[in-house]
Amino acid sequence: MAAKIISGRDVAKEIRAELKEKVAELKKKDIVPGLGVVLVGEDPASISYVTSKAKGCQEIGMYEETIRLPADAPEEEVLKIIDGMNNDPKFSGILVQLPLPDHISVDKIIGYISPEKDVDGFHPVNVGKLLRGEPCPLPCTPHGVQQLLSRSGNDPSGKHVVVCGRSNIVGKPLAAILMQKKEGANAVVTVVHTGAKDISYFTKQADILIAAMGRPQAITADMVKEGTVVIDVGVNRIPDESKKSGFRLAGDVDFEPVAEKASFITPVPGGVGPMTVTMLLYNTVEAAITLNQ
Repeated sequence: MAAKIISGRDVAKEIRAELKEKVAELKKKDIVPGLGVVLVGEDPASISYVTSKAKGCQEIGMYEETIRLPADAPEEEVLKIIDGMNNDPKFSGILVQLPLPDHISVDKIIGYISPEKDVDGFHPVNVGKLLRGEPCPLPCTPHGVQQLLSRSGNDPSGKHVVVCGRSNIVGKPLAAILMQKKEGANAVVTVVHTGAKDISYFTKQADILIAAMGRPQAITADMVKEGTVVIDVGVNRIPDESKKSGFRLAGDVDFEPVAEKASFITPVPGGVGPMTVTMLLYNTVEAAITLNQ
């Protein structure tokens, strides 16, 4: 069996087209979704992410403003900027790009963002709402995974979903999203992590296997049953002298051998990655609607 590829680029393009239409309709009502971004320091990956978010906002017709601060900016300055965005109606969404310098408390910064404008879905209030199944901004990468499943015809309802990884950014919120008694969810969810004596015991039972471990090619073909749907969240840099950059990107799944057994699989790059920024745009548009009700 050769797996069908679930293209995150294609699904993201589809969702962005829907968002562009929705933004156009909102503008007719004098509602303009706006994203405020705070970038502290010069981390190359963070700069790349922020740039892609700005381009995404422009693509769908949203307002966007990025405030850039030096790496040694005091925590109080970041909090002051967030306070201003919390009280500024032109911003329906606020994002502080992570990671932050060591002298700034990530928990304090996230907790200072208004829950209604927390488009990353990391605020403790929104984490609690997610677990309770109440409406809230969903964390972008997990929400993107859910969209990939639903839009590729792989409804998780009633399926055994095995999530490999228990991070606060992907593993835990993804399990919470997929276990809800809702459309696009209603799955039987198992969360596996490094504490398991034999991870493969669980992965072999999966109808849908989601790898979010941060370990390159950790999921091998012998750990997957025939016909499994495989979603690879991992993005790892592997040294590769044949590449101009000196490295190549690899997921948490040993792609080619696993693709021979899976029914569907996401590639790396081009799978889950494009969905993260797209769902951030989605959350910002939805926040604009909620704030103007």
